[in-house]
Amino acid sequence: MINRNEILDTIHMIDQQHLDVRTITMGISLLDCCDPDPKAACRKIYDKITRCADKLVRTGEDIEAEFGIPIVNKRISVTPMALVAGASVCSDYVPFAVAMDSAAKATGVNFIGGFSALVQKGMTPGDKKLISSIPAALASTDFVCSSVNVGSTKAGINMDAVALMGRTVKETAQRTADTGGFGCAKLVVFCNAVEDNPFMAGAFHGVGEGDCVINVGVSGPGVVHHALQSVKGQSFDVVAETVKKTAFRITRMGQLVAQEASRRLGVPFGIVDLSLAPTPAIGDSVARILEEMGLEVCGTHGTTAALALLNDAVKKGGVMASSHVGGLSGAFIPVSEDEGMIAAASSGALHLDKLEAMTCVCSVGLDMIAVPGDTTAETIAAIIADEAAIGMVNSKTTAVRIIPAPGKVVGDVVEFGGLLGSAPVMPVHPFSSADFIRRGGRIPAPMQSLKN
Repeated sequence: MINRNEILDTIHMIDQQHLDVRTITMGISLLDCCDPDPKAACRKIYDKITRCADKLVRTGEDIEAEFGIPIVNKRISVTPMALVAGASVCSDYVPFAVAMDSAAKATGVNFIGGFSALVQKGMTPGDKKLISSIPAALASTDFVCSSVNVGSTKAGINMDAVALMGRTVKETAQRTADTGGFGCAKLVVFCNAVEDNPFMAGAFHGVGEGDCVINVGVSGPGVVHHALQSVKGQSFDVVAETVKKTAFRITRMGQLVAQEASRRLGVPFGIVDLSLAPTPAIGDSVARILEEMGLEVCGTHGTTAALALLNDAVKKGGVMASSHVGGLSGAFIPVSEDEGMIAAASSGALHLDKLEAMTCVCSVGLDMIAVPGDTTAETIAAIIADEAAIGMVNSKTTAVRIIPAPGKVVGDVVEFGGLLGSAPVMPVHPFSSADFIRRGGRIPAPMQSLKN
């Protein structure tokens, strides 16, 4: 039974420590929208999304008002569009992105994800068409997010797709140069992508999912930071236990919201993603949690170990608090979206190589990182390949969301606003990886993939 003190503690976490439900995401299968006629398919896509998600935003707002729990975003994820559009006879998939965008606007959601392709082992003609459409699609829509899975522990890394995504990221930045390359903030390249991720920009509704589900992502870096302030100087055993207990409380709130949204919408509950997702707001930073453990600044020696403890404790604490845990579930380290990360990168303490090391032990990868606008497509592809290798070998989800900011150089800042924050432009290695990327083919799956 919940007692009075627990209720007051939760109110305090919401009011003073930035505790929130980061997103209610409705996953919608569009497999029944396939049609040889692309216009008919787009019409079916719009109709199904608007029918299923008609009450999503209003329901989220009602729950927020009744329970006093901030619900920051209401979002939609759909079946990877390469699978749906692949049945249509057309050469350009931009109209499918426009249909998704129109549906997002009609339902009032913040973002819609699933302009996606799964190419870890090879590319179908539909996959190639979708990837070639990404730059124009993201430049001509407002709410559409895109993702491409280029590797997995079972399949290895599709280096042809990696090279193609390097060029795609570069072109997307150029097509959205007037907004600092903002299109790239809506584009994620994955290894081991999961089917029930509620967070953007990488959310899509996997083929193993039901027709329509509700997934919830919770967040509370500020709550964890505040909890650690009460155990200053104590051992890491105490730190881990404190994070676990705090993660449990955060996740219970997410479970409550997920079940209530599921009941009111008449849609099955999918999962709670118990990730610590930061924002640019002061006091809502994963980097500041790591510094609270004793680091002078995030990025110095010891950062990876501190992050490993945090990520593990979040999972252990949260998994007992929800009937179904899924998505990415861990600690996110997006540079532009985390006030402490922004400060660390601006001071020179945090570099791309250190961020890569940190992704070995957390969710999800190199996230919201701005690099100079003249960074080559081959260098971007090589960064993607490195991150995919970490995911493949460690059997974990990794991702790259990188912005080669047009006209920007190291030391400049790219402003995105809102939850996306601002990104200090970080240096990349000046030495070429072009010959490496030009080899193509596949990097074979590691030995640990042979588990059958």
